[in-house]
Amino acid sequence: MTIKQRDFLHSMWDFFCSLKLTMFLLISLAVISIIGTIIPQGPPPPEYLVTISQTKQQLYQALGFFDMYHSWWFVLLLYLLTVNLVACSIKRLPHIWKIISQPALVLSSGLEQSLANKASFKCSDRPDVLKEKLTTFLSSEFARPVVTEADGDWHLFAQKTPWCRLSVYFVHLSVIVIFIGAMIGSLFGYKGFVNILEGQSISKVMTRSGKEIDLGFSLRCDQFSVALYKNGAPKEFKSILTVLENGVPVPDYTNARVIVNDPLTYKGITFYQSSYGNAGSYFFTVSGLDGKDSIPVTLDTNTSATLPDGSTMSVVEATDDVSQFIPNLSGPAAQVEIRGPQGGSEKVVVYANYPEMNIQHAREHKGALVLQYKGAQKQMYTGLQVAKDPGVWIVWLGCALMVLGIYGAFLMSHRRIWIRIQNGHVTIGGNASKNQAAFEHYFGGLASKLKKQLTGEEQL
Repeated sequence: MTIKQRDFLHSMWDFFCSLKLTMFLLISLAVISIIGTIIPQGPPPPEYLVTISQTKQQLYQALGFFDMYHSWWFVLLLYLLTVNLVACSIKRLPHIWKIISQPALVLSSGLEQSLANKASFKCSDRPDVLKEKLTTFLSSEFARPVVTEADGDWHLFAQKTPWCRLSVYFVHLSVIVIFIGAMIGSLFGYKGFVNILEGQSISKVMTRSGKEIDLGFSLRCDQFSVALYKNGAPKEFKSILTVLENGVPVPDYTNARVIVNDPLTYKGITFYQSSYGNAGSYFFTVSGLDGKDSIPVTLDTNTSATLPDGSTMSVVEATDDVSQFIPNLSGPAAQVEIRGPQGGSEKVVVYANYPEMNIQHAREHKGALVLQYKGAQKQMYTGLQVAKDPGVWIVWLGCALMVLGIYGAFLMSHRRIWIRIQNGHVTIGGNASKNQAAFEHYFGGLASKLKKQLTGEEQL
């Protein structure tokens, strides 16, 4: 290998081990996540497209902003962050592992000089007696020590929670595990939606990208109900669902109750209550101002009908009792949108119990047609969001590792104590990997207690 090749490889290695690269990738992912929150993901709804220009739409489409979390550049950023974490861990782990597995057992003069917490005092006991006393003291007050003899001197070393130094690598590992789980969910899972009419069943769902997915079983909507507030707003909507295998209900999944935040999960596929609506028919009559030549008109949900004068009519919403909106009136009513043959539209409320109001409205607007609402044949449908994520348990494992890693990294400390018995002097020193102020207070109390126990004097 040439010098240039070695220099190039070293440069690449330093690049992937760089903390600057880590910060750049994390900031980039944070900014991108904000973009993904602002711009709708999946097929953009028509109401959003009308708010942006054609040029912006084409640019967003080219950059993958409508499916950002599956775009090649977002996945590339995740791969780079994974490589960065692995490289940083490989570079720094051997040094940390050596500190844990091969600690300095002897309190040398060089090590003593490097310690911020240390104390020394004379003791008249023999070295072997001191060794036994100090071993007992450390075992009861701190941790069982390792005793070493070097150059005629006795050295004792004890430590607590050395493994907490590895906590940061648990955090690194947890991020990688979460990425792996997310990628498995992205490659082998899907998110979709489906509408099911009461009494009917489905076996396929449509993903956000418009792909049809076969569930491998059937799902039937036995009943749908909605509870309303007094102002007509939905209070709670509930679906009663049954899972069918080969047309036969699955015992534990019969008449399963599904509401918002209480989904149904079967074979790794979760169904969330999302929306609802009426898929039934609405009935009207159309006549002249004199009430003659009445023509029946039937409208289905989300459809329109052409009236005799060339205008079109569609139903916006309907109610069985208009009194919840207009206190002085009662009975069924429907709000319809009428579009004229020459353009323009208006929304009109058509009543069932007040034909004179329908006629009055037609006259005020110089209309030649009078609409009369005859009621509706309701057939509710439930709208379900469907999600399959085979990587979810891997993500949860990564989250658990991250919690353990963060706990160890921020709330635990590797504490070490050295004691040297030399020429009638006892020297004690110690350090901690973090929270130095708390350890300094702890060390002072430990040294004072040791001196009092050995000499009867208080440590200053």
